[in-house]
Amino acid sequence: VSQHTVKSFQEELDALAANIAQMGGLTEAQLAASIEAVVRRDTQLAERTIREDQRIDTLEADIEAHAIRMIALRQPMAADLREAIAAIQISIDLERIGDLAKNIAKRGMVVQNDFEGANRLIQGISRMGRLAQRQLKHVLDAYSSREAQAAMEVWRDDEEIDAMYNSVFRELLTYMMEDPRTIGVSTHLLFVAKNIERIGDHATNIA
Repeated sequence: VSQHTVKSFQEELDALAANIAQMGGLTEAQLAASIEAVVRRDTQLAERTIREDQRIDTLEADIEAHAIRMIALRQPMAADLREAIAAIQISIDLERIGDLAKNIAKRGMVVQNDFEGANRLIQGISRMGRLAQRQLKHVLDAYSSREAQAAMEVWRDDEEIDAMYNSVFRELLTYMMEDPRTIGVSTHLLFVAKNIERIGDHATNIA
């Protein structure tokens, strides 16, 4: 009987990890689409990205309910308990990344009609976005393969996103001072950059 219990408990842990992987995949797609919507000034893609966020929210609620039920019914010991609690915490960080990506898409809809000659700034945002996508991919790979060293590298690499954010921030401020007409759109891009920087922080939390 005890072997059967252990086996089914392991199956539940595996199901939890599979749900995290599914949620991670959706969040990666959400982030990529939101950055692309800003860079390409694509309103339809932005709208679709905003709608997709609901699926991530639903998965987060499912994972949390599953993990809490497991803890309550199975009363797992040390390592298994950590596994279940980590799943809850990771799903919360992924849900926050989904929200931030949705915010980026919303800003993308605002700037798309109101932008002249700021391709350099958009390129900076694009580079930051690619970096954040890479961080998220690496940390999800580290989680699924249980590689602590890979997770540590994501943690260390967060400084690169912070440095890029500071650089984009300075460029945008300069741009606004040189031409006050760009203040509105530059402010939206500042929020996009800040959201990407915060996505890096959530990837670090997962790591």
